[in-house]
Amino acid sequence: MQAREEERRRLRRDLHDGLGPTLAGLTMRAEAALAVGAGEAAQGLLEEIVRDAEAAVVEVRRLVEGLRPPALDTLGLRGALTAHLAGWPPGGPHVGVDAPQELPVLPAAVEVAAYMIAVEALANARRHAGATAVRLGLRLDGGHLLVTVTDDGRAATAAPGTAIGAGVGMHSMRERAAELGGTLEVVSSPAGTTVTAHLPVGAAT
Repeated sequence: MQAREEERRRLRRDLHDGLGPTLAGLTMRAEAALAVGAGEAAQGLLEEIVRDAEAAVVEVRRLVEGLRPPALDTLGLRGALTAHLAGWPPGGPHVGVDAPQELPVLPAAVEVAAYMIAVEALANARRHAGATAVRLGLRLDGGHLLVTVTDDGRAATAAPGTAIGAGVGMHSMRERAAELGGTLEVVSSPAGTTVTAHLPVGAAT
């Protein structure tokens, strides 16, 4: 629940501090253009309105993408994650993907949670673990979607073979899973770290 509330808080802040003033400015400039009538002054105001309107469209798209990555709708979960990995800068670990080419239709909330958890776990493997190889897995197991990210990097600070969990990113992943009635497990070993999310596919709407 906290992860969802944090997203709502961010959305309110972005609407209030970003998009709201932009739209208010558009209204004021339009009223000013009407007041001055035809001429160079009106033309300048109209040009400003066009620029601000274009900026508002970009901001709306950014806010929408923050709620649900558009790649999920066009590429599906596997394709969206593959596209995300394709955008990584060079020099990072090799990432292999173990997933069906086409997954069954999943609840929207499950797709978003799976995507966000996978992206966060992949980022951790790249930035913090110093991994050279990472495996991303997606598969259905009974009534659950299993999302796994395994790396060969530095193990987190926990006894080998034990579950761990700390930090903002880890906390966010756990809450995304718990929101759907699922679980997230992080296990460290001398060979690296494995993150596994169990997401019920029938629990979200």
